[in-house]
Amino acid sequence: MPLSFRRKYPNTRVIIDATEFYVQRPRNPTAQSKTWSNYKSKNTFKTLVGITPNGAFSFISDLWTGNISDRSITERSGFIDLIEKGDHVMADRGFLIKDLLLSKGATLNMPPFTRPCKHGKGRCLTAKEIKESKSIASLRIHVERSIQRLKSYKFLSGVMPINSLSVANQALKVAGFFCNLMKPLVQKL
Repeated sequence: MPLSFRRKYPNTRVIIDATEFYVQRPRNPTAQSKTWSNYKSKNTFKTLVGITPNGAFSFISDLWTGNISDRSITERSGFIDLIEKGDHVMADRGFLIKDLLLSKGATLNMPPFTRPCKHGKGRCLTAKEIKESKSIASLRIHVERSIQRLKSYKFLSGVMPINSLSVANQALKVAGFFCNLMKPLVQKL
């Protein structure tokens, strides 16, 4: 466990995030709508990844169509089945999975949501919430760095053929294994 986690989030078992890979635009209108990602404004396949606190991949789901929500992919991928009582999962604000983790006796660590300001316009956080948000973000960034490593593999960095889903699933997992053979992202001080 890296020192940066031991200090504030020592029970963190996994940091999760979803990422998308571009795919050719299907000819079938139904397939187009299923693979359409509003986030990327393109057709995509989407996967859920989990990393250990030192940056190694511990979970990579199969690829799903780009319009699947973060909650749905978390539920359907089998990730929740791997969670044990007492685990802490770190995620971004988009992962509305607190109830799923509570049912397993686990805890979700995510940045707090903003709320309407009492004075003035816009949305705000308290000083304590800002500090917590920065603390989580400084550790959660490692999942983004791991995803960046994953996407450095040529097959995953371009536009995948629409009929390559089974091969793409295998390539994704193999790329994750190769990433785990690289130097750790976070040193274990």
